[in-house]
Amino acid sequence: MSKVRVGISIGDTNGIGPEIIVKSFTHEGMGRLMVPIVYGERALLKQLAEGKNLPLPVKRIENAEQAQEGRLNVIDCWEESIDYQAGQATSASGLAAVLSLEKATEDLKNGQIDALVTAPINKANMPRDRFPFPGHTEFLTKRLDAKESLMFMVSGDLRVGLVTNHLPVAEVAKAITKARILDKLTIMDNSLRRDFGLEKPTIAVLGLNPHAGDDGLLGQEEKKIIRPAVEEAKKRGIMAMGPFPADGFFGSGRQQKFDAVLAMYHDQGLVPFKALSFGKGVNFTAGLPAIRTSPDHGTAYDIAGQNQADPASFKQALFLAVEAVPNRRRYDEDTKNPLVIQVRKPKRKSRKEGEQKGGKKPA
Repeated sequence: MSKVRVGISIGDTNGIGPEIIVKSFTHEGMGRLMVPIVYGERALLKQLAEGKNLPLPVKRIENAEQAQEGRLNVIDCWEESIDYQAGQATSASGLAAVLSLEKATEDLKNGQIDALVTAPINKANMPRDRFPFPGHTEFLTKRLDAKESLMFMVSGDLRVGLVTNHLPVAEVAKAITKARILDKLTIMDNSLRRDFGLEKPTIAVLGLNPHAGDDGLLGQEEKKIIRPAVEEAKKRGIMAMGPFPADGFFGSGRQQKFDAVLAMYHDQGLVPFKALSFGKGVNFTAGLPAIRTSPDHGTAYDIAGQNQADPASFKQALFLAVEAVPNRRRYDEDTKNPLVIQVRKPKRKSRKEGEQKGGKKPA
């Protein structure tokens, strides 16, 4: 199997995106794992690479088909030079982020690249006529013609998905419906099998209200919406359980007993996720026709241009993209014709299977 062609959008050029991209490839082994294609500007990346002993040459290419192994391929996405002001939110850096993302997404949709890793953007300075979206997830869902997607935060075996994404808290309750929860559970279950190689994944579903509604005393959503969605998911072959009270779930370590957790809204899922894994987590967009990942942090204007940015999360996003592409290819090949027996390496056990078997030898 040929190396994965990973497209990389440069993000806000005044943030830490360009820096963490370059730093991610300072280790010689990174260039052997993939064929990287950065959508941005070669001059900027070449300047950042100076003094960092980058083992890969920074080469300009006209299109993704010209990308080669063993170098940092760059597609210039704007003609006129941009006035870079590290740490400042400017309209120029916002426009650069859009131009990079649009070109990278076009190539992803057309199959010119196998996966997309997006550097952080600042939505506030993005031109609204070209980016009328709350974030990357919604943009990519629309541009890639996906019916629905799932924001899926990943750090090792910790995986947290969201029913609602970038939505004001005042609007969350009315957005929680049985159909929406079922859609997210279906996407999550399919992604765990297809992208993460889990044969029978288990999913914990959190409640919306304090104490998961306390049997209706603190809200009816759990009884009327969430629990019925979980029961329906089980009938469809999805190993979902819940709803669980969100406040004690992570504190007691119950997330370790499941392959993934579905939270009802943004902060309910991301606050504990980032508390447990900040700096090494990955934002994985499940449900898209192609693989997309990103780091779990923002533009970090406060340290931009000071050579202080840590590329750890961005590197994990690259690793996950490179791992998910062949996982999906294998799954699709294995399931396209159930009458043909495919010989593949053993799949990873789900957490439930591992606990039940306990590593004991057969009698």
